[in-house]
Amino acid sequence: MGVNVPVVAVDAGNSKTDVALIGADGTVLATARGGGFQPPRVGVAAAVDVLGSALDRAVARLPSAPGSFGHISACLANADLPVEEAELTRALEARGWGASVEVRNDTFAILRAGVDEPRGVAVVCGAGINCVGMVPDGRTARFPAIGRISGDWGGGGGLAEEALWCAARAEDGRGEPTELTRTLPAHFGLDSMYALIEALHREVIPSARRHELTPVLFATGAAGDPVAAALVERQAEEVVAMASVALTRLGLLEEEAPVLLGGSVLAARHPRLNDRIAELLAARAPKAVVRVVSEPPVLGAALLGLDRTGAGPEVHRRLREQYARP
Repeated sequence: MGVNVPVVAVDAGNSKTDVALIGADGTVLATARGGGFQPPRVGVAAAVDVLGSALDRAVARLPSAPGSFGHISACLANADLPVEEAELTRALEARGWGASVEVRNDTFAILRAGVDEPRGVAVVCGAGINCVGMVPDGRTARFPAIGRISGDWGGGGGLAEEALWCAARAEDGRGEPTELTRTLPAHFGLDSMYALIEALHREVIPSARRHELTPVLFATGAAGDPVAAALVERQAEEVVAMASVALTRLGLLEEEAPVLLGGSVLAARHPRLNDRIAELLAARAPKAVVRVVSEPPVLGAALLGLDRTGAGPEVHRRLREQYARP
């Protein structure tokens, strides 16, 4: 008789995939990490192959041969629209990995990891920006979160682009003076925005390194530069706008409810950004309880799986304890 695995939890981002095999009592039986999940770039089949490779590695670490797999709880990057969640659900079902499959956007994993029940709102600022909310009766609030065409602004990539735009215009006289004209190129050892523009355009500096400019923007704003500070202020306003709308949609605006902040930009705890978010949110949603999420998202995927299987509070507690930081 093999090891039964009632829940297979998957948290798959653009850069990495985490898989955890969860026992009926909430014990983490095995874990594994794989590559990034990028169906827009490689196609759905190849992206799901990445999940399969990580799952195979987790299975290989079980104490004995696997028996049955129950529910697959997959929180996936690039599952931004319900139609994409449905497409990816069908793709995972076709692999026959478990008796049932539920695919959600990966922001739901961050939210569920940070709350003791499926109730609250999470805003994530990583490369982009996204926000989701949920309540125990199954209702959710979400945004398309696919960039400017869906009304989004900011995130690490967006902030870097805005900083470059402001600095380029400042240097050639079209825009307001800003220290960004010095600090952005200096990060790459260059002496002008023109040199930086040329290096980025000709890919002497790879495009992927633009994200390195986001911390430079925050440092420049913290040093008192008004243009950089205004971009940080706008990011705070965008975070609060998304959170407030999600709270309103779920009827949580007038209740004490968690608002969780996640992703590399918010997890960095820049005082000017995070303090301003708390200040603005206190005005728009006075009962909101703001917290930066430190728990790993795969825990959220696992808890969502346990929610689906009807596991009791003790099982949830045991699982969470295994991911608690010392």
